[in-house]
Amino acid sequence: QVTLVESGGGLVQAGGSLRLSCTASGRTLGDHVISWFRQVPEKERERVVCMTKDGEIDYLSSVKGRFTISRDDAENTVYLQMNNLKPEDTALYYCATGLSSWWCGVSSEDYVAEGRGTQVTVSS
Repeated sequence: QVTLVESGGGLVQAGGSLRLSCTASGRTLGDHVISWFRQVPEKERERVVCMTKDGEIDYLSSVKGRFTISRDDAENTVYLQMNNLKPEDTALYYCATGLSSWWCGVSSEDYVAEGRGTQVTVSS
């Protein structure tokens, strides 16, 4: 059974930073695509960033230059460093491990498992 657990969310003022963590059990994150999504109630979820097995990264345009994904294979953990946070970044953030090692899908069908998420709230 694959389990993903996120942590690191919280309340921060605009311009502040947070680092989210996603730790997996039952699967080696580095062997597959890993994505961070965010969800705001009554809105479609957004794929914030995707990293392939080979390290290719695709960021949502609105977070480019502010967010950085990284992976610690020894810890089987993926991080999302979020700097210069804006109120519009407020959302539930969750990670997902992909079916593929290279395909950065946006559909739930492209992912084997998703975590429950960690809330990020940015005040203005």
